[in-house]
Amino acid sequence: MLEQFINPNSSIWLLSLVGLAAIALLVYSANVAVTRLMGLAGYFRLSTTFMGVTVVSLATSIPEITSHFTASVGILTGAVDFKIGSSLVLGANIGSDVVQQTLIMAIVVFIAGTLHFRRYFLAKTMIPMVVTTLMCLVLGWDGIYSRLDGFILFGSFIAYLYYLYRDERKYYKPEDHGFTAEGEVPEGTPQSGKEAWLYALISVVALTVTVASAMLTLSVTEVIVGRTGIGGSLIGVLTLGVASALPELITAVSGIRNGDAGIPLGTLVGSNITNPLVAIGGGALISTYWVPRPLVLWDLPWEALTGTILWIYLWLNKGRIGKKGGIYLVVLYFVYVILRSIFFAVD
Repeated sequence: MLEQFINPNSSIWLLSLVGLAAIALLVYSANVAVTRLMGLAGYFRLSTTFMGVTVVSLATSIPEITSHFTASVGILTGAVDFKIGSSLVLGANIGSDVVQQTLIMAIVVFIAGTLHFRRYFLAKTMIPMVVTTLMCLVLGWDGIYSRLDGFILFGSFIAYLYYLYRDERKYYKPEDHGFTAEGEVPEGTPQSGKEAWLYALISVVALTVTVASAMLTLSVTEVIVGRTGIGGSLIGVLTLGVASALPELITAVSGIRNGDAGIPLGTLVGSNITNPLVAIGGGALISTYWVPRPLVLWDLPWEALTGTILWIYLWLNKGRIGKKGGIYLVVLYFVYVILRSIFFAVD
């Protein structure tokens, strides 16, 4: 439907400007949805860490999820090329995860000075983060994410969510979220049921704008890929992946500034679980995906490697990471990008 607003004969520069504007709108609308959904999570009395791993990670993964939904519907209707659409959204998804594990985590560390992960957090969230990446690698090794693969991934997320919720009910304390015995409510949390409904309505509108901007981004990028011959997954990794990770960065920095590390830690790690299981799994359930070889030969192995390195580093340092560790993460990101561009530029 949006193709009528895009002239395939326009210059690459004009198409790029349209694509950048669509990405900016994508990030802005996703951030609005994230803010309101965070407030709703507080209204329903969820701890900040649990909220980060589940509700906020889902919200900040809106760009990836909506892009997958849009591409999958487009593939089914024939509006989006099967291989180009698959490579774009998969590249953006996996690229976003690598950006979050390395560059964005490093930025948050530089702002905070030092982050501390509890051993409980490392076991309950970071190990599943690495496992989900390995699942995507194994299931995508044959070059296709089938509907069965999608069911396995999406079903794993539902099971993991249920497990975390049961665990959350055992340890939740309202005061940890900012509620007080005097009845004070954390800033940004709805004060009544009516206000909660308003938050929900704003979230729905923001999500609708996010879907529309994701559709426009995909349409523009498909034209650029067709005219330049650059691998769709590479564009997804280097551009859409970085843009899609911005909501996580915004949310994480906001949490640090408000003196709450639970949200940024939970969001950054939780999104790396949500993106593969919900976005890839849900999209594969709709249309199936073609998996470019660079993703299984480089991107997914590198994502698993960086996640494992981060986990080992934190475990050996008793859950602490400072600016020195942040520098290591930045180096890992640029090594990933440079080698990806040199050896895996074409799908």
